[in-house]
Amino acid sequence: MTTAPDLAQLLGPFLDPRAIAIVGGGTLLAIMLRTPARDLLRAIAALRTIGRRRFDAAPLLDQIAALGRIARRHGVMALDRSVIADADVAAAIAAIVDGRPAAEVEALVRHLRRARIDRHGAAADVWMGAAEVAPAMGMVGTLIGLVGMFVRMDDPGAIGGAMAIALLATLYGALVANLIAMPVAARLRRHAREEAVERLRLEAPLVALAAREQPRSAPALGIPVPMADVA
Repeated sequence: MTTAPDLAQLLGPFLDPRAIAIVGGGTLLAIMLRTPARDLLRAIAALRTIGRRRFDAAPLLDQIAALGRIARRHGVMALDRSVIADADVAAAIAAIVDGRPAAEVEALVRHLRRARIDRHGAAADVWMGAAEVAPAMGMVGTLIGLVGMFVRMDDPGAIGGAMAIALLATLYGALVANLIAMPVAARLRRHAREEAVERLRLEAPLVALAAREQPRSAPALGIPVPMADVA
């Protein structure tokens, strides 16, 4: 069994704070320069979603069905007091309560879904950008190490440290790109695709609820309603 001191001795030669600073700091700086701050914050916040289960629209569909029953019994204005955790569904229900036509509710739901897809895609793009930049920063560290080695050719003791920077920077760049950034980007893209497909299921029931409740809100707008519709 490997003890903690043995593990430290095993990993010690592969740890160099200067190479870590070059690759990590350079990658972070490059991402900050090429990415808007809001997308960078979303990319960091998206790390919390990596371990979550696949998004399932079934609970939201059940809630929409329950809201439809409430509206049928107590009127559409009763939905204004409902607690809806999902922001997209809450916005659609608010539009229905305001008496928006079904076409506008449909356009709103589609817009919110596409905006959510864009946000998820932007977060994945940040991590994919890190995967592209990290190997380049590793090469920069390699060049810095080689320059330091050639400058100190007359000092055998300094050559080893410069060579360590040169080799480990390349290693760090490859590890960051292939074991961290690319897997994170791939997971975020997969979660975004799965959620987009599931959220597509919400559009039809929300539009149907808006179409059903629209005649009831017509008198408040001063639009005459046929007696057949009232009945």
